[in-house]
Amino acid sequence: MTDHDRSAATRLVHIGCAFTYRCEIDTPTVFQVQPGAGRGVRVRNEEWSIRPEAASRHYRDLYGNPCLRVVMPTGRSQLCYDAVAEVPDAVEDADENAAEVPADHLPDDVLHYTLPSRYCLPDLLGDEAWARFGSTPPGYRRVQAICAHVHQHLQFQYGSSTALSTATDVNTSGLGVCRDFTHLAISLCRALNIPARYAFGYLPRMDVCPDPMPMDFAAWMEVWLADRWWTFDPRNNTRRKGRIVIGTGRDAADVAMATTFGGPELLSMAVHADEVPR
Repeated sequence: MTDHDRSAATRLVHIGCAFTYRCEIDTPTVFQVQPGAGRGVRVRNEEWSIRPEAASRHYRDLYGNPCLRVVMPTGRSQLCYDAVAEVPDAVEDADENAAEVPADHLPDDVLHYTLPSRYCLPDLLGDEAWARFGSTPPGYRRVQAICAHVHQHLQFQYGSSTALSTATDVNTSGLGVCRDFTHLAISLCRALNIPARYAFGYLPRMDVCPDPMPMDFAAWMEVWLADRWWTFDPRNNTRRKGRIVIGTGRDAADVAMATTFGGPELLSMAVHADEVPR
């Protein structure tokens, strides 16, 4: 592929975030804001900034997600991440003929994603899942039907859920944010023995209608069909361009953007994911 062809097939996105905290004591913290490798995304020009300066180290968690460990000192602290990502100029793959895999044929490391987890409760939503989708033809179309239902059933509303809200809570209230849409869709998939995992990252507004809301991290799910993971987005219920995965896990508890071992006050958080003209 020539340089011209490569430029035509990809686009550049300026991504990053900034967290500002006030700590009463030195507070160990894990940040998960750096994109993982692969998935057709190339990350370059990465920059980290920690003020005041503090020792830090990188590691990968048990799901292979990149993380940063740092001890925020007493007082005011700020961590910033900034990078440019090269992303395909195409929406995510889709295959309406992708089939569900019987439980006894699932790969060993995928079977885990059919089980209940902190926020995803297929055991409590099993009756509803089978009543709504049991007669839907299995496979990609059934997962898409689940996404369409969740998209229509829940109303997006900031502040409508808390860090304790589970999939059953938001299913009852009918309100939530993108992580809640994702937890409910994952739960319904798992109730039907379809492996589904939580994903979050940067989602630039590329080739979509303008959105007046401030940019934030986004959450969606990946579902195992045939022999691979497929991306589904119950919040937006459409395939998108430029999706950049930071991490995947059983649910949001596994891939929090910041995990603090203490009680610091979050003063501000800002996220950006904007296309860069070539």
